[in-house]
Amino acid sequence: MRELTAEGLLAALQGWVEIESPTQDVAAVNRMADHVEAKLRAIGARIERIPGRDGFADILIGRVEGEQPGPGLLLLGHIDTVHPVGTLAGKLPFRVEGSRAYGPGIYDMKGGNAMALAALEHLHAQGRRPLLPVSFMMIPDEEAGSPSSRPAIEAEARRHAAVLVPEPSGEGGRLTVGRHGIARYHLRTIGRPAHAGATHAEGRSAIREMARQVLAIEALTDYPRNFYVNIGTISGGTHENMVPAECRAICYALVPTAAEARELHNALFALRPHDPDVTLEVVPGLSRPPFGKSPAIQALYDHAKALAADGDFPVAGERIAGGGSDGNFTGALGVPTLDGLGVIGGGPHSFAEHIEIGCLVARTRLFVRLFETPLPAL
Repeated sequence: MRELTAEGLLAALQGWVEIESPTQDVAAVNRMADHVEAKLRAIGARIERIPGRDGFADILIGRVEGEQPGPGLLLLGHIDTVHPVGTLAGKLPFRVEGSRAYGPGIYDMKGGNAMALAALEHLHAQGRRPLLPVSFMMIPDEEAGSPSSRPAIEAEARRHAAVLVPEPSGEGGRLTVGRHGIARYHLRTIGRPAHAGATHAEGRSAIREMARQVLAIEALTDYPRNFYVNIGTISGGTHENMVPAECRAICYALVPTAAEARELHNALFALRPHDPDVTLEVVPGLSRPPFGKSPAIQALYDHAKALAADGDFPVAGERIAGGGSDGNFTGALGVPTLDGLGVIGGGPHSFAEHIEIGCLVARTRLFVRLFETPLPAL
């Protein structure tokens, strides 16, 4: 891609979007990985493909040599989406309406990935390389919490000087310098079944116990601290004329700092059944640790903001984001991580998912500059 034009970048992005890749469809996500691998091979990248496990697709890494050796940049994105195969032919076809382009995954996060790869293709077409080595890492299961990919993500991050995450920009173009964490816990109450009419007094209701626990758990929510605790799913019982013997629920919480993460953990494991004849179980689930803005992240943000200052879409500011990304893992390790470098748009995970076409050239040029300029002191 010798010239960066909105038409050329949108056409390249269309190629990403029209390969539907919902997380649970391994073949579909691997077709997306095949597409990206071919593009990386075309610019001379050394390919590493880690076979999928635990029911997920492959991890793809393309390593692009730099003009200088040493620890380089990890470009970290995901190629899975939440939209099932068939969305393109149904409620969310790829289309252009005015200044916007629509399609499944176009905003979260194929747009950012496509721009970052286009920046590498642009350098290659001009006979140039990034200043430092770039590892272009595509994850297959981010929308499921990256359960199969987290160890590989953390191992890669430790080998790099900084991490760039092309997740969508927030609030009209802000870059993400920190993210709240996400914690999940699985709860189970085990009671005693009985006939709800003939022998009701002999039963011990697992649902009743869970209902009382839900009130206590959600009472932990503290809005001024951005500490949100939610019981998102609950199920129990087998028939309306039985005292329910079992009930399950999942707690999902936004934890802005490690302090809230500890508070939630300690509170859940301190819970005790109100009914001594009912058992309560609490098991940690998938989580993403919070990470905050460090001096190194501030330096990385200032660097990116300066590089974009003379473009059509200057950086609109910085933000701490509520939603999780794979940047949570790298930032929590202490590796300087700048997130939210992707497209400007909206409607993630909906049938209105879109990008602003006007941002494509400016944000791709920002990636080019990030790849070709020295890093600040981190």
